Amino acid sequence: MRPQLFFDSLRPARFLRGDAPVTDTIRLSRRNIYILPSRDGLFFAVVLILMLIGSINYNNSLGYLLCFLLGSLSIVTILHTYKNLYRLEIAMGEIRPVFCGQALHIPLTINNLGGPARLALHFDFPDGELPAIHDIAANTQSDIILQHKTHRRGLMKLERLRISCRFPLGLFRTWSILNFTRTALVYPRPADSDRLPPEHAEQGHGDGRQGQGSDDFTGLRNYHPGDSLRHIHWKALAKEQGLLTKQFAGENNRELWLDWRNLPQLEIEARLSQLTRWVVDAHKTGIAYGLWMPATEIAVNRGDAHRHRCLRLLAKFGLAEADQHD
Repeated sequence: MRPQLFFDSLRPARFLRGDAPVTDTIRLSRRNIYILPSRDGLFFAVVLILMLIGSINYNNSLGYLLCFLLGSLSIVTILHTYKNLYRLEIAMGEIRPVFCGQALHIPLTINNLGGPARLALHFDFPDGELPAIHDIAANTQSDIILQHKTHRRGLMKLERLRISCRFPLGLFRTWSILNFTRTALVYPRPADSDRLPPEHAEQGHGDGRQGQGSDDFTGLRNYHPGDSLRHIHWKALAKEQGLLTKQFAGENNRELWLDWRNLPQLEIEARLSQLTRWVVDAHKTGIAYGLWMPATEIAVNRGDAHRHRCLRLLAKFGLAEADQHD
């Protein structure tokens, strides 16, 4: 080993923060697995020392036998505890956005092909949440889901996931720090009020004569993600005229504008919370809606992709890149 690599491996920060974040799979090896006596292990060592002192003082052969037997057992335990993590391969999947206050569901794929069963593996984040405990069968590739609480909106960086175990006797604790480059998007918490903005707040963007009603055909427009398949003009597609959507007139046809300026009485976070509630409710009702924010405007549309775009804008509003993590 080169001197630089040797001294790098001895950095104290590696024991607490692990190596640099990676994008793909982390393979656990002797470079990134650490092991130390647990609190129970230290107490066990003290008991062994007292037993040895007593055996020496009274020249007790059975005391020597028991002391050395238990000491040998603890040394063998080091190997079994360490091997419970050795050569595991762990990858983190894509994380779906959630609303603030909900738990993120973090998918992990654990590759244990060619390895023995791994028992009582603890997965936890360094903010004090209760660890998840999983057993991984021998010669398998397992998918598990971890949960992580969210406390504020924005982009949440998921770093320093810790995997550890005390198997089999709890005398030693081995662990590794898993640093992935994944980030999770946390939407603002929706407000309690579920009432959409009144008709006069639409600012003239919709007059009820054109849109997605079902009474009278009024024309064609370009297809937008989320449009109903029943309204696609299939004949135009067959004639290679592009993907077009039929438009109809109807009394339930509205184009709703969700406007930051319509909530001047609220603080910033309360405005974002109310706009989030409106986006969620407008999406559920199927109304075409747009979003106006300071320096940004999202045109009227509908569908899952449009909903995500609006909620993403609300989640990241006013946050510097360096602040978008927990």
